[in-house]
Amino acid sequence: MGGFALVRVLGLVALAVGASRSGLSAHERLTRWDSQWYAHIARHGYGLTKVVPDGRHLSDLAFFPLYPSLERAVHAVTGLRYPDAGLVVTALAALGTAAVLHDLGLRLYGARAGLVLVLLWAAEPVGIVESMAYSEALFTLLAAGAVLAVVREKWVLAGLLASLAGLTRPVGLAVAAGIGVAALVRVLRRDATWRVLAGAVLAPMGWLGYLLWVGARVGDPLGYFTVAGRWGNSFDGGAAYVSWVGGFLRGGPAQVLLGVLLVVGTGVVGWLVWLGVRDRQPVVLVGYTVTLVLLAFTSSGYFGSKPRYLLPAFGLLLPVAVRLGRARPVVTWSVLGLLTAVASTYGALWLLGPGPP
Repeated sequence: MGGFALVRVLGLVALAVGASRSGLSAHERLTRWDSQWYAHIARHGYGLTKVVPDGRHLSDLAFFPLYPSLERAVHAVTGLRYPDAGLVVTALAALGTAAVLHDLGLRLYGARAGLVLVLLWAAEPVGIVESMAYSEALFTLLAAGAVLAVVREKWVLAGLLASLAGLTRPVGLAVAAGIGVAALVRVLRRDATWRVLAGAVLAPMGWLGYLLWVGARVGDPLGYFTVAGRWGNSFDGGAAYVSWVGGFLRGGPAQVLLGVLLVVGTGVVGWLVWLGVRDRQPVVLVGYTVTLVLLAFTSSGYFGSKPRYLLPAFGLLLPVAVRLGRARPVVTWSVLGLLTAVASTYGALWLLGPGPP
């Protein structure tokens, strides 16, 4: 947890320095965009719809309720402004995630792998999101906790954590899918207990419950998908992503280079999934990772946010953590130091740019 905190503090220092030189506020950058929607829900509850210049009606029902609920609770206890309460929720969730990821890596591949996994997650290029008033850190904590609970044969706990993950982000479905696949394997092996089945049943309840609540509120059983569609987030099988990448590949030299990097990056994600399978990651983790990756790439939306959507895919980092953990210490720490420097610089430039993360 100390190592994780050090990496993230360095990222925040880089953001503060960059913001100061640009005449901007680092705090404002950590609490804008989606953070403002969460803060409004925490303060007033659901019911806000904004009409944007292109005529779309954007509803706050697109945001799942657990994060703003915790934000409201922290505000009630501390008196902090809602966005600052969100920063507290994120900080505590991120530290908790560090502890859970370490335990998971340790149990699966040893102590060094566990430590390196934590530092890799902290030093992702988009790791600055782990310090924003966004819901990714909370979701990753719950998802990692659910996976660890299955590894420890705590199936009911896993189902409860997965249900909470389903109340945090739409991709909570991926956690439920991972538990469901693991439970199905146990059923096929004929060693499934009632706890295994209970965990699998509980896992999707939070996600389904929120979708049903939104459906009842808007008078349409599929109302959530309509709401999300107005934000530009809908399932299209990856057509929009392929079209977006293809647009770069048909452009000028600089755009072609970016398009090639996107293709390579997509291939690397697939390769890491395959390495996880080859390393015999638990079925629950493979199922969760594969589902999360598929949801990230087969949904339309703001493509600049794809790296953020993959932030909770810690299973992709495990093969790297295992191999770095086996390397000589000088190699391990040199790579982690370089990644921390890159993440701190990129995170600052990313948040100080014109668009949302």
